[in-house]
Amino acid sequence: MQRYFLDTPFSNEGNATITGEDSKHIVKVMRMTVGDTLIAVSEGEACVASIIQTQPDGVTIKRQEGSLPLNEMPVKVTIACGLPKGDKLDLIVQKGTELGMHAVIPFEAERSIVKWDAKKGDKKVERLRKIAKEAAEQCHRTVIPNVSEPLSFKQLIQVSSQYDVCLYADEEDAKSDRPNKIAERLKNVYDKQSVLVVFGPEGGLSRKETASMSTAGFLSVSLGPRILRTETAPLYVLSAMSYEFE
Repeated sequence: MQRYFLDTPFSNEGNATITGEDSKHIVKVMRMTVGDTLIAVSEGEACVASIIQTQPDGVTIKRQEGSLPLNEMPVKVTIACGLPKGDKLDLIVQKGTELGMHAVIPFEAERSIVKWDAKKGDKKVERLRKIAKEAAEQCHRTVIPNVSEPLSFKQLIQVSSQYDVCLYADEEDAKSDRPNKIAERLKNVYDKQSVLVVFGPEGGLSRKETASMSTAGFLSVSLGPRILRTETAPLYVLSAMSYEFE
């Protein structure tokens, strides 16, 4: 059954209106009409709803009794990734959403080759948010991961105080004689906590950045003996967390 996220909650009578691209998708692509059912998601809750009216400017639905089971990861994982080249950020957002990511924060790392173009930035963020929404619908999430505007490294350190646990993936940790394995780090993470995990761009995190994060209370983590690409490492961590908590 097709899933749609509502911009406004259901009324006291249990009605809501789907507008914009989603309403066009319902009528023109899915060819749905009055009496057909879909899954509507509002305020983190999913339910089955029936179409009661279709109009050029929107589709009106009425929710049925009961809610569908929640399928969000028990911990809220935010991925912070140094701005990568090409369309790698698109991949991280899409696959990260499928794997249960709660939010993503792009940041300008010391070794980021890509420089964020402020003039085109709004359109890029809008596209990434659309990718997250479509992926959330496809994999039946009840929350669309938040895609942040890119931050500076200094700003990333500042917002890290909002999280219960802060980690950073470190190549040098992986190469050491006693690497801090992810399984060991996750033993100190508990249900309903918020976790921030930082990944470098193609060149990795600089020693200056890792030192700053350690001072701010971050813990380094090894992702195994093989060096992972910048777009692979976040998916590795999310998969490990899914195994641990789900």
